[in-house]
Amino acid sequence: MAKKLYVGGLSYSTTDAGLKEAFEQAGAVESASVIMDKMSGRSKGFGFVEMSTEEEAQKAIDMFNDQELDGRRVKVSEARPQEPRADRGGFGGNRDRGGDRGGFGGGGYQKKSW
Repeated sequence: MAKKLYVGGLSYSTTDAGLKEAFEQAGAVESASVIMDKMSGRSKGFGFVEMSTEEEAQKAIDMFNDQELDGRRVKVSEARPQEPRADRGGFGGNRDRGGDRGGFGGGGYQKKSW
């Protein structure tokens, strides 16, 4: 069964192909991807590698964790499932926030008559 690894601290020049080629030293690589920033098109400095077996994944961790790849010391570990993100609002955000904010409100200056 394939095992997904997280690779952090990547050089901005590391490519999907370069990442795959490096990790093939540890065994069969199912996939390798460097995560890119949507706005700038530049690498975010981390990626994921999917190894064919649990044993090859462990070998890759042992081989590459805290080692240099493309001039940068990388961290390699077993990938964890992505945690759900909190809604940050904005357009298309969660509109069910509760409470009706409509209506007319005072709050302005009112002359008191004693």
